[in-house]
Amino acid sequence: MYKCIQVAFALFLQWGLLPPVGAAAATPAADAAEKLATQVCVSCHGAGGNSISPMFPTLAAQQPLYVVAQIKAFRGQTRGEPEAHDYMLGMATLIDDATAEALAQYFAHQPAPPGTPGESVVVARGKQLYEGGVPDRGIAACASCHGVTASGMSIFPRLAGQHAAYVTKQLRAIQSKLRASPVMHGIIKDLKPDEMNALAAFVQSLD
Repeated sequence: MYKCIQVAFALFLQWGLLPPVGAAAATPAADAAEKLATQVCVSCHGAGGNSISPMFPTLAAQQPLYVVAQIKAFRGQTRGEPEAHDYMLGMATLIDDATAEALAQYFAHQPAPPGTPGESVVVARGKQLYEGGVPDRGIAACASCHGVTASGMSIFPRLAGQHAAYVTKQLRAIQSKLRASPVMHGIIKDLKPDEMNALAAFVQSLD
């Protein structure tokens, strides 16, 4: 899939649908970003950034600063999880800063995905962890950075409506330092697997 998407991306560049890196765009960055989102990103992240597969994160209504930061992380090869290498590293090198920012704005303005209810006991446990953390183990409340509604703020990503399986996978990647995120690692380094699952189920249930 990765090679097919990369070939498609190269063809879009060749046909003038996307601006070449470092060159003046034939169309405004916003137009180029929309074409990129609707003709390339859609293959994995779904229409309007609403991913169907939990393998790929939902980007709809995501915080734009976070999206830009992640594109730059892929481009700088500081995301170490295998999926990053398989799907995003090569593609991100073709996205310049202006297009990255416009792309982030495009996804930020898409309708937020609806929440997906989970097992009530697990969701309730996740809510408790999200709002209160685990003070005696030095685990801060997620709400302090991601917001009480998990809509995110500034560089901290929106978690509401995100695939639970994707959230859990990223928590494990950060905890194992496979994905570089020093601040988050310090917060979740002692988080247990069942707690990760509960947190993921809770944020997935939010609209």
